[in-house]
Amino acid sequence: MKNKEKKNSEEFLFGKKNYTIMLIGLAVIALGFILMSGGGSDDPAVFNEEIYNFRRIRLAPTLVILGLGIEMYAILAKSKK
Repeated sequence: MKNKEKKNSEEFLFGKKNYTIMLIGLAVIALGFILMSGGGSDDPAVFNEEIYNFRRIRLAPTLVILGLGIEMYAILAKSKK
């Protein structure tokens, strides 16, 4: 009886597949935030046009949203238990 209770308490909430997909999603989100960074200016009186380039305005937020979608899929995906 104790072995069965011990076995049930040691199981993870998700399967290995779910955790792998979650790590991929976190990597995509992190990449999006890394691509979003930079483009500032040391002098506040100088405007830097680089802040409005494609990478920061379109690509990086799209990667963050894609990463959140991957995370939702990882949570909802059926594990092989």
